[in-house]
Amino acid sequence: MTKHGKKYNASAAKLEADKLYTPEEAIALAKDCATAKFDETVEMHLVLGVDPRHAEQQVRDTFALPHGLGKSVRVLVFAQGEGARMARDAGADIVADDDEMINKIAGGFTDFDIAISTPEMMGKAGRLGRVLGPRGLMPNPKAGTVVAEEHLPRTIGEFKSGRIEFRLDKTGNLHVAIGKASFDAPKLRDNLAALMSAVKRARPASAKGTYIKKVVMTTTMGPGIKIDPNLAQSMESTD
Repeated sequence: MTKHGKKYNASAAKLEADKLYTPEEAIALAKDCATAKFDETVEMHLVLGVDPRHAEQQVRDTFALPHGLGKSVRVLVFAQGEGARMARDAGADIVADDDEMINKIAGGFTDFDIAISTPEMMGKAGRLGRVLGPRGLMPNPKAGTVVAEEHLPRTIGEFKSGRIEFRLDKTGNLHVAIGKASFDAPKLRDNLAALMSAVKRARPASAKGTYIKKVVMTTTMGPGIKIDPNLAQSMESTD
């Protein structure tokens, strides 16, 4: 059984075990439970009623957080020639345009948050599946991370300003950060509403029954706060 520290236990004592909170109540509690010395990340964990073993029931997309993540996003771009130049000019942190960087990634280098590729470079990027795939970093057209070189500046800018990707894990769950505990409540609410809207849009056509079964909010060091799924799904941004 996992043992928790005094701060965690004190935060957990503020929660009612069987209660489903409103999104607003959960945000207030999450901020109150963020007692670490650093600015904790506010995370959402969703249990979906889909079977990740079936390709047609995969849930993966990108969406824009209205107020960003509250941290700098490191972007890597697979591109060559003019595309590599455009990526650098647009603010890409790393440009994989030669075998040296490709080999470095193959060796386990993943010091970046998002990977974008031009179609021409997907042959080389695809060979890095063992490294990028398990970390959710493999560029994918459905996630908007495989783009023509003329679209690189816009795509890089979007991800750096708060566009993020979510992807179903092997157990049918989503884990998505929506900001920092230092954000004021309306900003966290808007970011949560944007996430819920995106997840609803990404519902597979073959999904049957209840789609969003469980919604939990937590901070990096805090306890999980259960949110009423129906109320979470009905949220609308005030931004």
